[in-house]
Amino acid sequence: MSAIATIDISRWYAGGTEADAVAAEVDEGLQRAGFILVTGHGVDPDLAARVRAASREFFALPTEVKARYSVPVGGHGWLGPGAEANAYAEGTESPPDLKESYSLGAETATGDAEVDQVWFAPNVWPTEVPSLQALVTEYTAAMRQLSDDLLALFAHALGLPTNPFVTLADRPTWTMNINHYPPLTVVGAPEPGQFRIGPHTDFGTVTVLDREPGAGGLQVHSASAGWEDAPWQPGALTVNIGDLLEHWTAHRWPSGRHRVLPPQPQAPEEDLVSLIYFYEANHDALVTPLQPPIGKVTDLHPVTTAAFIKERLDAITVK
Repeated sequence: MSAIATIDISRWYAGGTEADAVAAEVDEGLQRAGFILVTGHGVDPDLAARVRAASREFFALPTEVKARYSVPVGGHGWLGPGAEANAYAEGTESPPDLKESYSLGAETATGDAEVDQVWFAPNVWPTEVPSLQALVTEYTAAMRQLSDDLLALFAHALGLPTNPFVTLADRPTWTMNINHYPPLTVVGAPEPGQFRIGPHTDFGTVTVLDREPGAGGLQVHSASAGWEDAPWQPGALTVNIGDLLEHWTAHRWPSGRHRVLPPQPQAPEEDLVSLIYFYEANHDALVTPLQPPIGKVTDLHPVTTAAFIKERLDAITVK
């Protein structure tokens, strides 16, 4: 039996005793692995399919064309192969991850040039794929709504009288990475210790992932099961909590540790695209850890979102 619980969030939307029951299941599931598989979310799977198709158009462009949109880690644009090594966030030196990404983010500028340059920089849209902007804009709006709903559910799961993220995430930072994992026939045999994405945890509050299953796919780590292939269902979304939410719950819920396996010899032509929405909170939000009996530890201090996330982004950048 998988350590990752499947949660039908339509039961939360229904309210009443069903909402209480699903909240208890969420608490139990997140304590196990920091991951849940979410169904009943109401996001049209055809929208994700159209985003994925447009993204494949971009990734199929010649490298010199994609390079026009090249940005460093944390920027909005193309992150080419070799830009990231996510295992560095755990202190593990590893070869660069076997992927390329197109990254986008929130544009709700504050008027403070230094803040906006880092957290609310304008998105860059490839003119070669004109459909991408409207599709991603629609998709990220749906992800923002779902992420807010999940945080409300999580607050209920912890027995809190109100949801603090109503104010802590009313002008949030977020990032969407469209990750392309090329096939073995393109990238060649992986180096020792090399992954499509090395073992790591995410940095923010909630990550919502729409992925394609594969031999070189997502694995999740839990204390009870070790590394296991993440469950997948058509139309379901994989949700995990990040370091900031782990900090807020004072380690009641572990930040979901995961990795994406390298391309496998038995599937040399496997070519995958994942849509990952990383939700955070307001850049200046002060996140105060919950005290026992909800929280599990008492030695944590309040953190500001921007400083907390930036430290982790810097750690994964290949120098």
